[in-house]
Amino acid sequence: MLEVGKKAPEFCLPNQDGVEICSRDLKGKWIILYFYPKDNTPGCTTQACDFTEKEAEFDSLDAVILGVSADGMKKHQNFIKKHNLQITLLSDEETSVMQEYGVWQLKKNYGKEYMGIVRTTYILNPKGEIAAAWDKVRVRQKKKKDGKEFEIVHVEEVKEALKELQS
Repeated sequence: MLEVGKKAPEFCLPNQDGVEICSRDLKGKWIILYFYPKDNTPGCTTQACDFTEKEAEFDSLDAVILGVSADGMKKHQNFIKKHNLQITLLSDEETSVMQEYGVWQLKKNYGKEYMGIVRTTYILNPKGEIAAAWDKVRVRQKKKKDGKEFEIVHVEEVKEALKELQS
């Protein structure tokens, strides 16, 4: 995982429509860069829908939301259409950007080891630096406090962190 305060690696990746999106073209804006394992899986769908639901609020904070996975453009298009997503999804089929950001890691599932994407979110400031980071993200998490159960929604955590960074 990249360190807060360090320069974020530059990237250029195609979006769902094949248009190249480059970090250099977004200088001066806040970027919510989130890496997720796979289109149309439960956690990834919830996360994309949560970001879409809050997209206008992030927009009013001068922030661009970019989701990145190893899925191709066609899969991204189907994912967007199926769930009426309003956010931009980038395709890193070669995993080069994921490797630079430290999210392409060895994972284990049912005793099998494989390389995969660790769900991670970065906030990049207008200078292109890592301003905040979350790794091994849980999209929604149930917690108990004082005997009461409540839910932590990752997208809300990101939005609150962004507001705090901007104040």
